[in-house]
Parts: sequence; C-alpha cells; structure tokens
Amino acid sequence: MARLILLLVWTAAMEAGTSASIQYSTVPKAEIERRLGLFEDTNYKRELKLRAMFEEAGCVGDKLDEQRVKHAQAPNVFCTLAGGTETVILVGGHFDFVDRGRGVVDNWSGCSLLPSLMESLKSSPRRHTFVFAGFTDEEKGMVGSRFYVHELGKEGRQRITAMINLDSLGLASTKVELDRADKKLANALAVIAADLKLPLNAVNVHNVGKSDSDSFQDSKVPTINIHSVTPETWPILHSPRDQMAAIRLDDYYDTYLLIRAFLAYLDATLD
Repeated sequence: MARLILLLVWTAAMEAGTSASIQYSTVPKAEIERRLGLFEDTNYKRELKLRAMFEEAGCVGDKLDEQRVKHAQAPNVFCTLAGGTETVILVGGHFDFVDRGRGVVDNWSGCSLLPSLMESLKSSPRRHTFVFAGFTDEEKGMVGSRFYVHELGKEGRQRITAMINLDSLGLASTKVELDRADKKLANALAVIAADLKLPLNAVNVHNVGKSDSDSFQDSKVPTINIHSVTPETWPILHSPRDQMAAIRLDDYYDTYLLIRAFLAYLDATLD
C-alpha cells in the first residue's frame, strides 16, 4: 500500500481554504449508518430499496428514473440533480451482490451513499447536472454499467465530464485507485482530503478485480474509483465475512465527508 503522491497542478490559491469556498450540506452520521443498515437479501429488493431511499432524500417525480437492462432481472436506477448546464458529473455504485455474504461492503456501502450525496448537494445551485446511478449486475461482468454506456451513444458519453465510482467502502480509511484514474480527478480528491484533514491513500486493486469504472474508462470518460480495500481486507469480499460487522463506521463516515466535498469541488472547478 503506497502513500498517495500528490501530483498537484492546482494553484496555491485553489489549494488554500478549498472547503470554505464550496457549498454543500452534511447528512448526520446516524442517518448515514441507518441507510447502510437497510441492505436487502436479493438484488431486486435492493433496487427497490435504493429507489425508496432516493425518494426519502427528496429525489422524486421525473428526477428519479430506471433503465431496464437486457438479461438483468433488476434495472439500473438513476437520480438526476439538474444543474445550469447539460454537462454531467456521474456518481455510481452497483447494488447487486454475491450472496456468499450479505454484500454490505461489496457494494451496499457504495450505493447506499448515493442518496446522501445527492442530499448534500441539492441545497445549493449546481453548474453541472449530477446523475447518481445505482448499477445492476456488476458482479456478472459490469452488465448494468456497460449497457448504460452503450445506450448513451457518443454524444451522451461526451457530456460526462467525470465519473466517480464508489465500490466497497468502510473496510478502512478512504482509498483511491490510481493505475487507471484520471489524474485531474485524483489530484482534486487529494486537494480536498488535505484541506479537510481526512485520510486518503492509494491502493491499486484493478489487477485483482474490475468495477463499473472500467465501463466508463474503456469509453474514454474521465473516471476515478474510490474504495477501501487493502491486501489484508481483500479476502472479505465475496465471502461470508461480508457483513455489517466488517464496516468501520468512523472510516465510512469520513469517506462520505470526503466525497460530498469532492463532488462540490468538482462542480465548481471542472470545465
């Protein structure tokens, strides 16, 4: 596990006091933990639960949508937070799981943060349109995300200025995968982590497992994959140990705090 090396190209003015210059609200820790505990025992019921959580967070009407996916029982589900432009920042996490465990880490931990992140950003006007996506059947070969990217077409893919993938959070402090990450996004995440004094390390796990970020990276969309896996905790995934007890709740909440500020920063700084 390597300490994250900051390859920063931002000016000193942008680096100093960053969190004070961007706008977001904060969901209480108890609510983040409650939503984490709402995992279900089938993928279909997880999609329904994610929809209900989006609605609870204020994503209703035509802001909330789903996409039927060929050969998948459960659809993709989307919450859209409209901005001043059609340029999209997409935040995604898969809700399906391997039933050898409860799938809390992989990946209810990622998808259950999506409603809270939307809730954190909706309090202020946004330059970009945010799409929060719960993807189906990642465990079967990124089926949901690959279908979504294909259906977007070239023009739709070009509107995505950043894709932030959340997969397997809470096993430890926040980790970022650098081997395929967009460098500008990685630098921005490091700026926010330093400004908020929140831990961030680089751990590359792509050689032992893929995630929905690959569907976007393969189509040249700027992407970053945020996780919490280390060589020591990797065996928890896809095993009976993937339970609520595996989550370190303080680390999990720190990851939420980091991501909600990171998204607001991207909204303010990306072209």
